[in-house]
Amino acid sequence: MYVIMVYDLQADRTHKALKIGRRYLTHVQNSVLEGEISEGDLQELRGEIEELLKPGESTIIYELSSDSLLNRTVYGEDPTEDQRFL
Repeated sequence: MYVIMVYDLQADRTHKALKIGRRYLTHVQNSVLEGEISEGDLQELRGEIEELLKPGESTIIYELSSDSLLNRTVYGEDPTEDQRFL
């Protein structure tokens, strides 16, 4: 499935969410990651994020179950372009 993760943490803690997210997804903008992920990895990501959050902080994970539901348009350089060719 395709996932978009956005997070809002205290400024001095954002690097922690980014570090977790980068293990599973591609960092595309400030506080935004996206990419294909397995159901098992998604469960691990959710658990790690839940453990990280403090009161007043949040993370939203949008799940798209089908590529046909995704219309993604990038203006400028696409940060995921390097990830497509391994």
